[in-house]
Amino acid sequence: MQTEQLNFDGRQIEYRFAQPANPRGPDLVMLHEGLGSVAMWRDFPEQLARATGCRSMVYSRFGYGRSAPLAAPRSVEYMHEEACIWLPAILERLQIRRPVLFGHSDGGSIALIHAARAQSDLAGIAVLAPHVKVEQLTVESIAAAKSAYADTDLRSRLSRHHADVDAAFWGWNRIWLDPAFRSWNIEELLPSIRCPILAIQGEDDEYGTMEQIRSIGRAAPSARLLSLPDCGHSPQRDQPQAVLAAARDFISTVTGGQAGAGQRGQRVQ
Repeated sequence: MQTEQLNFDGRQIEYRFAQPANPRGPDLVMLHEGLGSVAMWRDFPEQLARATGCRSMVYSRFGYGRSAPLAAPRSVEYMHEEACIWLPAILERLQIRRPVLFGHSDGGSIALIHAARAQSDLAGIAVLAPHVKVEQLTVESIAAAKSAYADTDLRSRLSRHHADVDAAFWGWNRIWLDPAFRSWNIEELLPSIRCPILAIQGEDDEYGTMEQIRSIGRAAPSARLLSLPDCGHSPQRDQPQAVLAAARDFISTVTGGQAGAGQRGQRVQ
């Protein structure tokens, strides 16, 4: 699908909008996973726009997709930098006001960090398989991805979605496996989030336990937590209809409308 480019002092960010037939409600801003990009969302932005009636914008962060390559190796604070510097700049450039952030994995963490800022002005955030701390399971799965990148067709499959696949993969993999990253934790930021939260996680998530979204629930008791059976780290691929139904209900609540159809899953206790 055709994308456009934003220019930040010579550094390009690719993005595109998915437009519903009759736009209503807030814009949705989609934040991809650690190895994601515009292309890797496939047609889910269109599905989300149709389900919610909201215009959806998706972009590739620096180092991913068809955006500019990284200017330097990622730091331990790379998600904070994205949440506090680049995301606000992109929203300002595209004149997106008071959106709902829709983040997956690293993108979910970025949404949480952004929402915790005193300056944030969001209608809500929906996060899928977010990270709020580094777990041993996560490290083991990322180490396994390193082996898969060397020994399987993973590199070939990812190369369809990234202009510089090696930079995208190693920029993500090396920082998560860096011993300095083991102490990364955003739990102390969560009580500062003032907007409504929807947090979804698959019960078979290979990159995180249910403790990730339970941490959100403890810090924000009004957050809506949803666990999905038969679902791994990518709920939008494994259980798309459940995610779309939950997103539709959440947007309806955020905008003061009536709840839509229910979703397959269960509240997290």
